[in-house]
Amino acid sequence: MNKKLTVLLLLVISIQSTFANDLDNGIIELGKIYRDFVFRNNPTDLTLKQIDEINSPELLTTKNFVKECITPNNSLTSERFLKIPDEQTLLNLYLIMKVNANVREKEPKDNIELLKEWRDKNVQRYELVENYYSMVFTGIGNKNQPFDLSNVNFLIDNYELKDETEKGIFFLTAMDLCYLQIWGYMNVVKPPNYKKALASIEKYPKFNGQEYFKYKYFGFPDFEMQIEKDKEKESYKNYYINRFYNTLIYHHQCLNQKRKTKKDAENLALSSILKEKNYYEYSKNQDYLNGLFRTMKMD
Repeated sequence: MNKKLTVLLLLVISIQSTFANDLDNGIIELGKIYRDFVFRNNPTDLTLKQIDEINSPELLTTKNFVKECITPNNSLTSERFLKIPDEQTLLNLYLIMKVNANVREKEPKDNIELLKEWRDKNVQRYELVENYYSMVFTGIGNKNQPFDLSNVNFLIDNYELKDETEKGIFFLTAMDLCYLQIWGYMNVVKPPNYKKALASIEKYPKFNGQEYFKYKYFGFPDFEMQIEKDKEKESYKNYYINRFYNTLIYHHQCLNQKRKTKKDAENLALSSILKEKNYYEYSKNQDYLNGLFRTMKMD
């Protein structure tokens, strides 16, 4: 009897080991594929077949999502992909991004060891959520050209996010893509190209049926994570709300260039967190904000 139990136990361990190997190998393969095709290169039919043939059952949702991220003219703005997936998929995608970063290194680590290292860290859910929406909006920005989200209305309450922090992560990640569309026009060219920046801003999406600048729900609890490579963990809100303030400031500057849009600039200031002094601590442009606050008649 004991001999039969031993054989059965060894069989179970063998099956579990096979599943674990399939999972890790699939994650590594998807990480490499993501690295190759996340930017301008588009996947071949052979690549898509390679993804389909990854046979770990725990990667079914994961591989379909990765396939969408690397596909031109994808459907990442649909509710199917905007809804937060299950915990296993969130972790799979986080590990895929670790592989993606690792294989870019001059001297990459062994990927199997890398996966073990990160699994042992028990990464907090907020970082997994941030990673997911970073992949979503990277896929939208890279694979749907030219940039135009003017017909998109993000209904944040529909995406099964657990709390206000997760909703804030969604909004700020979406807006970070928008910020990147105008940063060069406002910082690289001299003088700033206000006309092109404003044309890009006009292609921003709506959130809950309203213009992006009317979103004000930033009172959610903060958390820390590593945001920039080779830097320590830092406040999520400090980093991303500062970038959102920069977007609002750029927008305000664009509207303030011409007499016919000065009223729009005033409306932007009065309808957004440009008016909310309790959030100014998150901005590195407080002189601009305080100057705006002093010169405008506030409600």
